[in-house]
Amino acid sequence: LPQLMESGGGSVQAGGSLRLSCKYRYGWYCMGWFRQAPGKEREGVAFLHAHGRSKYADSVKGRFGISVDDTSDTLYLQLDSLNPEDTAMYYCAARTQYATADCPTGTRDYNGWGQGTQVTVTS
Repeated sequence: LPQLMESGGGSVQAGGSLRLSCKYRYGWYCMGWFRQAPGKEREGVAFLHAHGRSKYADSVKGRFGISVDDTSDTLYLQLDSLNPEDTAMYYCAARTQYATADCPTGTRDYNGWGQGTQVTVTS
């Protein structure tokens, strides 16, 4: 399984920004950022295909941006205009099995996970 390690979480006031990073060590077809708030199911927020296509959950469109730096094997998630509803543990995930240009969005579609990084947004 791919080894993934997130960093960059923290506490920020509403309206603020954070950038999450995820170091990976293996090749992938899709990578995604998921989040899980206390008492809620883990949900996908942003996905990136190895061919460059990205997609986002409706709740974060226009505020979050997913990108990758192949030279440093790092996946990023830029979080802007944060609000308290964005508070959650954020997880990086990788899919090493073949995927079409449209990345899947379910947790079961990804076979590698990081340990998570906490994002807390205060009002």
